Amino acid sequence: MPRARSRHEILPASLPPRGLSREEAAAYIGIGATKFDEMVVDGRMPNPKRIDGRKVWDRLRLDSAFAALPSEGGEEPADTDDRWSRVAV
Repeated sequence: MPRARSRHEILPASLPPRGLSREEAAAYIGIGATKFDEMVVDGRMPNPKRIDGRKVWDRLRLDSAFAALPSEGGEEPADTDDRWSRVAV
């Protein structure tokens, strides 16, 4: 019986997945899963979508939330009005 292929084996490297697990989402923005959980709770990162019983984070919403974080030195990002909550999905 052939082994089922993972999504990493199915998708070409040039096409990143749109939905990410908690661990993948945290790694995607460069932090650990515990810090990612804190940022979801305090609203700096978006809540997940639900697919049946599974939580999946939208990569595009993560991009917008990350862009909205302040830069070192306290300067605000140029597009502070472009929050992840306003991303069309």
